[in-house]
Amino acid sequence: MDAQKVTLRKMTPSEYDAATEHREAETARELGTFMPQELAWERTRQGTAQFLPDGRDTAGHHLVVAENGSGEVVGNAWIGPDPRQAAGTADAAWLYDLNVLAPFRRRGYGSAILHAAQELVAREGRTSLGLNVVGTNEAAIALYRRNGYDVSSMYLSKRVRR
Repeated sequence: MDAQKVTLRKMTPSEYDAATEHREAETARELGTFMPQELAWERTRQGTAQFLPDGRDTAGHHLVVAENGSGEVVGNAWIGPDPRQAAGTADAAWLYDLNVLAPFRRRGYGSAILHAAQELVAREGRTSLGLNVVGTNEAAIALYRRNGYDVSSMYLSKRVRR
């Protein structure tokens, strides 16, 4: 299979709303395995408010859709400053979210979006792109490993009964 290529462009307001709704639902679902669902939704919405106070116009953040060569939207991504580093001092960027739309999955678009995100942060003078992935998301882990990402830290937990 030939490598896919995508072009990134800023999300429209409706694309931002749809991407935020999807991201929050996925995040709350994942957090819900570790905490009550109501708390998972609260934490998810707090995170959006904290990291994107001005929505798609939040300074330093790129909320983008990926279009293939035919102009079809194949996915989206949220790229911004590394939240682990002090504002204005970071040479690292962070991939907060990457989503390939269902009809385009398993066709190389995840790698294409990663490549375009890496090019974007390199143009900004950043030297690395970090991310976090839930340990049970085997498809995402495989995607990142295929694209040269290595584990830099690991957080483990186990639910215990009282």
